[in-house]
Amino acid sequence: MKNHVLVVDDEELYRRAIERILRRVGHDVLMAPDAAEALRILAARPVDLVLCDIHMPGINGLELVRQIHDFAPDLPCIVMTGYNTPESSIEALQAGAFWYLEKPFEQDRLDVVRQLVSQAIEHGHLKSENRLLHRQLRSRHKFDSIIGKSASLGRTLSIVEKIADTESTVLITGESGTGKELVARALHYNSRRADRMLVTVNCGAIPEELLESELFGHVKGAFTNAVSHRDGRFTLAHGGTIFLDEIGDMSPNLQVKLLRVLQERTFEPVGSSKTMKVDVRVIAATHQDLPGLIEQGRFREDLYYRLNVLPVEVPALRDRIEDLPLLIHHFLDVARQERGSRIHGVSDEAMERLMEYHWPGNVRELENLTERLTVLVGVGEIELDDLPDHIRAEPAVLPDAPRIPSTGIDFNEVVGRFETDLIRQALEHTHWNKNRAAGLLGLNRTTLLEKIKKRGIKPGDAPS
Repeated sequence: MKNHVLVVDDEELYRRAIERILRRVGHDVLMAPDAAEALRILAARPVDLVLCDIHMPGINGLELVRQIHDFAPDLPCIVMTGYNTPESSIEALQAGAFWYLEKPFEQDRLDVVRQLVSQAIEHGHLKSENRLLHRQLRSRHKFDSIIGKSASLGRTLSIVEKIADTESTVLITGESGTGKELVARALHYNSRRADRMLVTVNCGAIPEELLESELFGHVKGAFTNAVSHRDGRFTLAHGGTIFLDEIGDMSPNLQVKLLRVLQERTFEPVGSSKTMKVDVRVIAATHQDLPGLIEQGRFREDLYYRLNVLPVEVPALRDRIEDLPLLIHHFLDVARQERGSRIHGVSDEAMERLMEYHWPGNVRELENLTERLTVLVGVGEIELDDLPDHIRAEPAVLPDAPRIPSTGIDFNEVVGRFETDLIRQALEHTHWNKNRAAGLLGLNRTTLLEKIKKRGIKPGDAPS
């Protein structure tokens, strides 16, 4: 495809000379004798590059560049002048020009002219593509791209919409797999920082001894194998947003350093005494009970209050189960578009059983299951028999609540005994596999472990 170059010069001799130079390397050349004609051409058709003389009657070249930059910021302009001075070169760049050329074009400089034209066109294309990709990215993370119409999700998104364009720190809570990172992305890409980077750090996935360097960077020689300076994630996120996922897994030592960043917006890279300032919005997320961790001495209370300025709770899938059909059909659409899947739907019987399941892994579990079924089933409709055994099994029918005698009951004792029996049944059914037991009960594994410890449940104990 040919690139279209507009040459603007009041001297026809130069216009024709530049036209010959550019046509020889395959460019399509348009010409205008002044800025007014150039603006008419730009209004009528797309152009990849503008070359314009500075000294022209009427609107001069610098003013033309300024006007072009206002309505087409991605369109590169190269200015040409026969009176090149350092001041005019600086003024051209300040006006928005990509570069400047000195006339006349001697024979030995023609390759330089062609190369500069090629670089300017490529730069303009990259800027345009980057702007388009950014618009697409922002569109992808609009609030209405988060699938669901339930009241509980609606309340969450209403809060997210209100706080997105603020500078305040946000703490997102919710079980694993509920979509906390998706909410974080919606917050960033609907904020005034959307044109800058969103940097994600999974605090639970990086070893403690490496996490400090990942967050704050290090200088050469700070530790073994630190052979060069390295910027940390906070530096990369300067001007934008940093998303600290699984913040509850951060060590007490790093919690102190993070607290300082939140309070003073400063930090020191590992091995350095130089204080760095940073302009960054912090969004944190966790599936853990931070107040509970505070009671256990595993999380700083002052850091919790610094993070919990604007709290957002993402509901579990079982608490918005009416969204499940929408989510499944969305995942099936994605599978059709990205992998050519030929699954067109889910039978009523299978959908009913899916909605009766407790989904301990939340939306992530549903997405993974949908992907697996599209591969295994292959074509047609997902039926009840296609579902995994633990989902296809009949849902548990719990006994009715005990009758309350006239003398009354000890509520906490009865509820505690019932809870202990349920946990014991789940553990025995799964041969004490706590992950599977948590799934049977619809509990987070951490919550189940806390209940086992609290109730003192051990293998071999007689039921209470």
